[in-house]
Amino acid sequence: MIDGHALEGLVFQQILAWKDYTIQKHSLHFWRTRSGVEVDFVVLGPLGFWAIEVKNSAHVHPADLSSLKAFMSDYPGAAGLFLYRGKERMRLKNVLCLPVEDFLKALTPNTRLDHDFFL
Repeated sequence: MIDGHALEGLVFQQILAWKDYTIQKHSLHFWRTRSGVEVDFVVLGPLGFWAIEVKNSAHVHPADLSSLKAFMSDYPGAAGLFLYRGKERMRLKNVLCLPVEDFLKALTPNTRLDHDFFL
């Protein structure tokens, strides 16, 4: 089993490949406030605007969504994606929570990052 940093690195590599193979140009960023609140990935472009948090956890805990909620409060146009090691797809506090495996399998150039997961 891979650890949290390796899982985050895997997601980064796959999003970077999606970005590079997608016709429309998107930017990929990291976000952190002065107080240390951070979001792993921010993707912005013609197909959408997403804040993405990756956790190596089998369960979604309310505290796990706090950084996404902070980002979405500052940037109301962003959609929140929480990727985790569990099996359930759900929407909590307006954040789409997805098994990381499902997200990676569905990641296809020229489509929205959340295209197959609208609940």
